[in-house]
Amino acid sequence: MKRYIAELVATFFLIFCGTGAMVINTEMTGVISHFGVATAWGLIVMIMIFAYGRISGAHMNPAVTITLVMLKLHPKKELIPYVGVQAIGAFLASFTLKFLFPSNELLGASMPSGSEMQSLILEFILTFLLMIVILLTSQGRRIEQYYAPIAIGMTVGLEALFAGPISNASMNPIRSIAPALVSGHTEHLWLYLVATISGAIVAGLYWKWQSSFED
Repeated sequence: MKRYIAELVATFFLIFCGTGAMVINTEMTGVISHFGVATAWGLIVMIMIFAYGRISGAHMNPAVTITLVMLKLHPKKELIPYVGVQAIGAFLASFTLKFLFPSNELLGASMPSGSEMQSLILEFILTFLLMIVILLTSQGRRIEQYYAPIAIGMTVGLEALFAGPISNASMNPIRSIAPALVSGHTEHLWLYLVATISGAIVAGLYWKWQSSFED
């Protein structure tokens, strides 16, 4: 239960600070800037992994949890509870932002600026890269594990920086689901579910294949 609560809290702050930066940037006519929003995403990921990584693993992402379960790096029996508390944390964050900024239309919902296919491919690649970094650092040597939160946070920040203007750089199905449902903008939600989950799973299969040579 302690791990479930930790995962809920970590996911809450991820969505609250990440999409919150997007909402406030819109409300305050760009005062945070795109660079600031990308930095906020990277920092909150890094901070939550440092804070809760030793307790719950700080997945904060159903695609990550599904992939870790597939690779037998996380107990199968905890898949549904983890995804459940991630959803609760994300929805609590989105409802909180809705309460604080009732006139905001999107609440940080993931919306492609170009074609759906463009964002589908982009999100697949972004999630693939993120999952690879997670696996290579968290499952590596002790020194690599120590710097994992920094590497993962910087990866999220980098991807949000260059891909955010096109696809919003979701890389996380629950990060897209919660603000989409709370704001009512679900028109592009399917692509963020398909791309992020498949990208993480393919990255997991690639990591397993690569690891077989090292063994």
